[in-house]
Amino acid sequence: MKDNESKENNSQPLILILGAGGHCRSLIDVIELENRFKIVGIIDNELRIGDKVLEYEVIGNDNDLVNLRKKYKYAIIGVGQIRTAKIRIKLFNLLKSLKFILPVIISPRAYVSKYAFIDEGSVIMHDVLVNVNVKIGKNCIINTKALIEHDVIIEDNSHISTGAIVNGGTIVKKNTFFGSNAVSKEYIEIDTFVKAGSLVK
Repeated sequence: MKDNESKENNSQPLILILGAGGHCRSLIDVIELENRFKIVGIIDNELRIGDKVLEYEVIGNDNDLVNLRKKYKYAIIGVGQIRTAKIRIKLFNLLKSLKFILPVIISPRAYVSKYAFIDEGSVIMHDVLVNVNVKIGKNCIINTKALIEHDVIIEDNSHISTGAIVNGGTIVKKNTFFGSNAVSKEYIEIDTFVKAGSLVK
């Protein structure tokens, strides 16, 4: 594989975004601000080729990914998650089977401790705080203004929604949705759908 694969004029690597909804639009804003990748286009099964999401064109659907992989090697999932993680898991597995690289995307407006670990395909949105010794799994969304306190473990395919607080030592199990402004007690295990505004004891 050539070093300049998925690059344009040896500058920023090019990246595809899967999905064209609200999370995609928020993700575009983060990717632009981070300025590590150049968005080459959107992959979506509902919109037509040539339709636009903000200023980026839809260039194909899931069936086109095999051919697109011949030209591009980076992709990120722009589909959100509320009731279930099934769609995000399916897309993650599809991208991995095609040997796409799913980078970690971190907003420059977020704070992530140098002692935290974030796995592939996870996204840290604007104004998030990820504290010391946190471990965030694959394919997670840590959404705007969420607070992830010390020693928290967030397992794969989980979504910590806007303004949520996950207190120290908590374990968030795989495929969990933790709603906006929800708060967890420290050192508990969460393995469920948590409604917005909940206090989880």
